[in-house]
Amino acid sequence: MHRFLYSQNGLLATLVGEAATSFSPVLLLFGFTVIATGPALIISRMIAPRRTSNPVKFLPMESGQVPKGEGRTHFMMQYYAFVLMFVVFDVMSIFLYAWGSSILSLPKSDTLPIIAFLAVMFAAFAYALYQAGRKNIW
Repeated sequence: MHRFLYSQNGLLATLVGEAATSFSPVLLLFGFTVIATGPALIISRMIAPRRTSNPVKFLPMESGQVPKGEGRTHFMMQYYAFVLMFVVFDVMSIFLYAWGSSILSLPKSDTLPIIAFLAVMFAAFAYALYQAGRKNIW
């Protein structure tokens, strides 16, 4: 038995077994998803009313009204800097919340990466403010 565990085939079988057990919750969830959604889709297709297609159904509507004008609008560049600042602040707040909620249990050496992260984020924020100050971008 010991020879089986330490042979090449035995080691490979042990590694495959460990990988299979670590992925078993994912495989179980995937199996449950297939088993639960398959019959739901089939039953909904069977009991759905079959009507002939109405041409009005496929018209573009917006709140019951036929839309007027172009479907695409131009993005005003005066808001570009505010969009940049929002994206920077959004990403910064997500990471700072995760770091701040666990700061008491982290070693002091984990403060340096967050300072580097804040430096990069504040540089991006400064660039967005610089873009906001430039009047010739719109």
